[in-house]
Amino acid sequence: MGFLKKIAQRLLLIVQFILVFLFILFEEIIWEGIAQPIYEHIASLRILQKIEQGIHYLPRSLVLVLFVSLLLGVEGAGLFAGVLFVQGYVLFGLLLYITKIPIAAFTFWLFKVSKDKLLSFEWFAWLYDRVMKGIAWLKEREIYQESMAMMRGLKAKIKSIILQIKQRFFTKESRFMRELKTFYRYLKNFKNRKNR
Repeated sequence: MGFLKKIAQRLLLIVQFILVFLFILFEEIIWEGIAQPIYEHIASLRILQKIEQGIHYLPRSLVLVLFVSLLLGVEGAGLFAGVLFVQGYVLFGLLLYITKIPIAAFTFWLFKVSKDKLLSFEWFAWLYDRVMKGIAWLKEREIYQESMAMMRGLKAKIKSIILQIKQRFFTKESRFMRELKTFYRYLKNFKNRKNR
């Protein structure tokens, strides 16, 4: 019995690691790096502010159908992109995944705007509650907290390296920038002489 318990614990650890890895990948890289700037841009558009006012007048069932359709489409595209990756069509998978990100950001915006209407459905509120509890459970895991600490350290190192590169090569006084400007002037003068 102790042997089966150890196997179950190891399997649980592997499942936790996979879930944490996928969550961190989504939250840190895809959401913060790509989707959040798109979401913020979408949310700032004037046309969406007019749409937001219109959403408040729509029946809750229509809002639900719209949201669920977009969500299923976005998630289906993500799964299909994963299938393309596995089959070796990396470029097509990447292209599909990148094109779904603005739609996902719009879907997230739609949820935020119509959250009260969506949560007025008991089954939707129950699902939402379970998802939020699942995310909270994942964030409480030791493996998540250790991974996030490692990710923060890695981010700090990368930022430090980028800052050093900027200071060394891309300040106005740097030798690299002086040489780049000299080369640019040379090309400009060369072009002007050629056109005469």
